[in-house]
Amino acid sequence: MDIERGSGGYDAAYAAWQRDPDGFWAAAARGIDWAKPPATVFAGDQGVYGRWFPDGALNTCHNALDRHVATGRGDQVAFIWDSPVTGRTLRITYAALLARVEKLAGAMAARGVAKGDRVVIYMPMVPEAAIGMLACARLGAVHSVVFGGFAAAELAARIADAQPKLVLSASCGIEPGRIVAYKPLLDAAIALSPHKPDACLILQREALAAELLPGRDTDWLQAEAAGVPHPCVPVAATDPLYILYTSGTTGKPKGILRDNGGHAVALHNSIGMLYGLKTGDVMWTASDVGWVVGHSYIVYAPLFAGLTSVIYEGKPVGTPDAGAFWRVCAEHDVKALFTAPTAIRAIKKEDPEGRLMQRHDLGRLEALFLAGERCDPPTALWIEALLKKPVIDHWWQTETGWSITGNFRGLGLFPMRAGSGGKPAPGYHVAALDEAGQPVARGQIGTLAIRLPLPPAALPTLFNADDRFRSAYLERFPGWYDTSDAGMVDPEGYVSVMSRTDDIINVAGHRLSTGAMEEVLAAHPDVAECAVVGVKDALKGQAPLGLVVLKAGVARPDAEIARELVAMVRDRIGPVAAFKEARVVQRLPKTRSGKILRGTMRRIADGEDYVVPPTIDDPAILGELEGLLRRA
Repeated sequence: MDIERGSGGYDAAYAAWQRDPDGFWAAAARGIDWAKPPATVFAGDQGVYGRWFPDGALNTCHNALDRHVATGRGDQVAFIWDSPVTGRTLRITYAALLARVEKLAGAMAARGVAKGDRVVIYMPMVPEAAIGMLACARLGAVHSVVFGGFAAAELAARIADAQPKLVLSASCGIEPGRIVAYKPLLDAAIALSPHKPDACLILQREALAAELLPGRDTDWLQAEAAGVPHPCVPVAATDPLYILYTSGTTGKPKGILRDNGGHAVALHNSIGMLYGLKTGDVMWTASDVGWVVGHSYIVYAPLFAGLTSVIYEGKPVGTPDAGAFWRVCAEHDVKALFTAPTAIRAIKKEDPEGRLMQRHDLGRLEALFLAGERCDPPTALWIEALLKKPVIDHWWQTETGWSITGNFRGLGLFPMRAGSGGKPAPGYHVAALDEAGQPVARGQIGTLAIRLPLPPAALPTLFNADDRFRSAYLERFPGWYDTSDAGMVDPEGYVSVMSRTDDIINVAGHRLSTGAMEEVLAAHPDVAECAVVGVKDALKGQAPLGLVVLKAGVARPDAEIARELVAMVRDRIGPVAAFKEARVVQRLPKTRSGKILRGTMRRIADGEDYVVPPTIDDPAILGELEGLLRRA
């Protein structure tokens, strides 16, 4: 199905999907190599809500590597590894990557890994992390990547649930100013888990060697060197490719399941439609393979489309400064950069005038994509003014695997609306619902939901937990997938995600979005980033508390800035917000992917017991904030 590019391209594509969903996805499926082409696009009578391409068969690794080498592009660079923490840069061609993946797959097969077996990957941001994922896909094995450096108890919970035959890991990870020993954490996790893997392959890094346990552990590179190259194993389109765990509210992690067929089709299609990229372009997704963004847009989608993908072992600031991102873009001819708003706010805090950006030639950079949490309009407008290039905030979730909404470079960009995540991608019918499950008026806040069926690449279920999948996502609004995000759809179809539904606060009977208040705070010229949480109030039920981090170099008194912030919220949202207190803090608690831990801060402020989230970047910050929040 050919969709015209240009100003009407998006409308035509979305209408084409609405008219004929099966035809739309059948056309997209032709971009993938199939061992057995599917005759059926969607079967609504299979699985929890239906399954995509149920009678098709393919291999994901073949689509990422073999087919490109076979068509003569083996000399093209597949991965650029840029590691400021080690001072190293490495370029790996498609042919060289394929050779390593073939041999690692052979080494894994020699240790009993076969189609359907699980493999846990616990790695830093090194090429071997992606090589391990691709080797699993080659064998038809199911990988579960756990963010490197995760605490032993959390890693143990994932090993216990996934029951892997093999673990791929490394001796250490490298952070600015410190080395994190992974092997002791892995050993402790295996000791804690009732399930024990048969074997572990350990990548020994120069910064810190690990002690290997005889009979269980093998040096990764030695095992790979001895491996017999293994061919691709075809799997059913509905067979699982990976499990990615998110923290569950019950304490047991939720295993988001991704299939092979729908995943390959949707992600390959998204590279051209959403990101506007073509074979040979360079894409840099500044994330980690431990997160869904890294799965989708560091590893799989770029390789499906024959791009060059950057793997970055560093930070937006501190490796060595707030110009690091612009240096990487300039040195590697990056055409599209994808990162989290938190990274841009960190850069803004350290370099508010953009002086470090001016040192680098960004002539080849065409667009900046933001996702992970809502980007406040002041930050979006700040970076757009400096870059003078499109800044595209798009909204998606671990569960969906790719963008729910966005702006579509391959279909002709429509005007950016700061604070909005764009319009729904073809495949998604998005609405804001009230408590009774009825759509609210355009421009009003409700729970954002997606009409079933979810499109290809979205989770078909949770790993070994169909009932939990139904109760967590489908039961509240029958016929809809509950995103647990609160937001609105405006009269022109733009979707704005204001906060998680848990972050809607009730002030004297008025339901208010903390995201709307944060938007006001972020507009203050001295504020680098902020968070608003609702704390218990004897009179109003809840009252908002604003926490702000100031830009570098601000010397004005905190109290003076706080008074200005209170006045701004009162002026722009009104007295109904009852916003009376803003406090200056040195930093905000975040996950390693950059999401601010608002729920944890709210529990602390309310005097409730709380558990330090396993995804937190630096647990010490909660101790720093506890006294301040308890006095709220």
